[in-house]
Amino acid sequence: MATQRVTVELSDPVFQQLVRIAEATSQPLEVLAAQSITSNLPPSPDNAPPEMQAELLQMQTLSIDELLEITQAQIESEQQARHTALLEKNQSDEISPQERQELSELRSSVDRLMLRKAYAWAVLRWRGHRIPSLNELPV
Repeated sequence: MATQRVTVELSDPVFQQLVRIAEATSQPLEVLAAQSITSNLPPSPDNAPPEMQAELLQMQTLSIDELLEITQAQIESEQQARHTALLEKNQSDEISPQERQELSELRSSVDRLMLRKAYAWAVLRWRGHRIPSLNELPV
């Protein structure tokens, strides 16, 4: 992997903290600094479906309130009911080709929503926002 050199000015307290951690962990200062930067980068959309990557990247520019709104998004109850009905039909092999296509589209829609929500939470976490535990999330 190619590397690039960057000069970063750090305040003395931050530099001294890096030095202490590097010494305590027997790591080169450069490795520790690179590791710190890497672990604090915003979430990457590179593993998302290509058609969603631009949207996810754009989410890094949204306000906290806009991101929180995404995290609270829900599937419409009618769409959820239809999805459940089609899943049940699919399990009993009574599903038509058109219904199978509809089920596939509904599943993709749900997957996109879940990815948007997860990415919004990742951006919020990157910005220092506290992430709620599973029992704190709405059902």
